[in-house]
Amino acid sequence: MSVLRPLQWASRLEGVTLLVLLFVAMPLKYALGHPEATRIVGTMHGVAFLSLLLASSRAFFEGVVGAKALIRILALAVVPFGFVAAERLFREAGRRGAALVTRG
Repeated sequence: MSVLRPLQWASRLEGVTLLVLLFVAMPLKYALGHPEATRIVGTMHGVAFLSLLLASSRAFFEGVVGAKALIRILALAVVPFGFVAAERLFREAGRRGAALVTRG
């Protein structure tokens, strides 16, 4: 299950950077006129999202994550606080001791 751990951390990192971008950097840009905030945090979020794509594709190609679970994880990545719901997927898989391969 070592492939699942980097995916879980990438999901967390992407989710937190999305929240910082939306709730800190964007208000700084539009309310206080600091456009460098979105430039810096936006770049960090982009790198975090790419790391999520890399970790999820690795997990998919190694058979740890199925296509449906992969789509769910990536869809949750674009929703604020979606990483919390993705965390539940990881926790359930850890409890079962199984991969995130969904049938059907």
